[in-house]
Amino acid sequence: NGAICIQPCSPSFHGETSFVCKDRKWKMFTDACASLDVQSLFQPVLGKPGDGAKYFGADDHENSNCQADFSCIIPDILSSPAIPGNIADIVELLKKISLLLSENVNRGKMQSYSRIANHILNSSIVSNWAFVRDRNAGSTLLDSVNAFAAKLLLRNGSESIQEHFISTKGYSIHKNTSGKSFDFSMEFNSTSNITGHLVIPEEELVKLPKTSKVISIAFPTLGAIIETSRLDPGFVNGMVLSVSLPEELRHILLIFEKVNKAENVEAQCVGWHSTERRWDTRACTMKLDNTSSVVCICKHHRRTYKSFSILMSPTVLRNAVLDYITRIGLGLSIFSLALCLTIEAVVWQHVTKTEITYMRHFCLVNIATSLLIADVLFVLAAIVHNTALNYRLCVAATFFLHFFYLALFFWMFTLGLLILYGLLLVFFKITRPVFIATAFSIGYGCPLVISILTVAITEPKNGYLRSGACWLNWYETKALLAFIVPALSIIVVNVVVVGVVVAKTGRSSVGEGCKSRDLSNMIRISKNVALLTPLLGLTWGFGLATIVDSHSLPFHITFALLNAFQGFFILLFGTLLDRKTREALRENCLSSKRKCSLAK
Repeated sequence: NGAICIQPCSPSFHGETSFVCKDRKWKMFTDACASLDVQSLFQPVLGKPGDGAKYFGADDHENSNCQADFSCIIPDILSSPAIPGNIADIVELLKKISLLLSENVNRGKMQSYSRIANHILNSSIVSNWAFVRDRNAGSTLLDSVNAFAAKLLLRNGSESIQEHFISTKGYSIHKNTSGKSFDFSMEFNSTSNITGHLVIPEEELVKLPKTSKVISIAFPTLGAIIETSRLDPGFVNGMVLSVSLPEELRHILLIFEKVNKAENVEAQCVGWHSTERRWDTRACTMKLDNTSSVVCICKHHRRTYKSFSILMSPTVLRNAVLDYITRIGLGLSIFSLALCLTIEAVVWQHVTKTEITYMRHFCLVNIATSLLIADVLFVLAAIVHNTALNYRLCVAATFFLHFFYLALFFWMFTLGLLILYGLLLVFFKITRPVFIATAFSIGYGCPLVISILTVAITEPKNGYLRSGACWLNWYETKALLAFIVPALSIIVVNVVVVGVVVAKTGRSSVGEGCKSRDLSNMIRISKNVALLTPLLGLTWGFGLATIVDSHSLPFHITFALLNAFQGFFILLFGTLLDRKTREALRENCLSSKRKCSLAK
């Protein structure tokens, strides 16, 4: 389709080099590698396989021009459609150029490089980037342009190279220079322009020991391009400004014009973390925010922060009532679960005398433990997110949160299976070691497998985390389905189990000795499942509703209430309302009083 492609030369050739082939039909050309040298690197080859090295341009003068600024490949690139496959190839081409031909970058080379980059930065083809296979292509382009432009040689102390969608400026500076500024006004789309300003304060310039150069590059559309493949909290609301500074200079002042100038739009100053490939709020602080522009103070670092912009914060439903419900509810939930586990420890010997009751309380303890750890992790995840700590900490918090919430449901599922075992497999007795091994495999093994697969599949594409929170992504990768589908499936299964219990008890007579006692135990367990399953189902049903209608305050409040009080429900319906547990607790208290009296 006329795209430019790169072929690596034979390893036997001395020196790192490549050659450009004009047509994809040229699949094999390794025989010519030995005869190519680095000077002929960007001489496109024409003809058919076997024709030998025919170069674009018949005379030596034109060849020398191509060697100097690789302008000979530009007509073919600009005539090729900017479809996803070609975009990927051109990004790779620009990366190769920045790695192999970044010495002595003069004006001609920078102009050619800018024209190639401009072709895939055009505002009319931004949507095509969403279909580029490499999700980090936008980040790769940014790094390549920054690396190449940093080597630009300045004529007479300054340089300016302007294209529609990429602009490069460079100046020589020294400690006696008054505050230096770079001013950009560029086309954002066919109807409007946006501006950006970069200022190096005088207090920074005095740190320079000698005359140095500063290069700045402006990208009006690159933020939108990165947004098509990245999952960041908010979208870019201004141009991206990159800067190459001497090591002595660390802080710069940036002024961004907003693309969306709505009054209720909040802005965030951010720097592009080139190692973690994401926008990072730690790189900048906001100095001023008004309806039309934002002033940021950012720290420059050669290895991490070289590019900066502003994000428009996502729509987050903030309400004081929600905050109070969540805090009070989580506190009550954690206290209730701790109390539940304490009661279980106290009455354990009294309530686990039969196999069925042992299995029931074993499941209940693991349900309470899973939710207790999940609630604590929920609090820690909020702290990690709010204090803008390391991205990997947020991933870790989300992984364990996902795991323990799933464990809660899979232990509920184990409880449902226990009911079916007691009712349907009357003559098949399972030993405690076998039960424990099976229960742990279901209760913790299944959630572990699902959690690992989810993070392994979505995190390499930066699609694991939700925008603006340490929780599973929904809008881009639907990673949240790895929680919703198992949870709701288990709820449906347990509802069916309760139905089986109702049908079974309806046909059973009440005075059948040992079988009657087992049936009585099954009915007690079924009551727990019958009460807890709808509550859990209702909770996460409203959780789904908040995703469908994220602006509905009633949905959010109801979900927050049910979610925060799950621990209290487990204490109430799993422990306090159980007759055998209450009797064991009363007996334990009386026994303690008798011991106290005897001691006196």
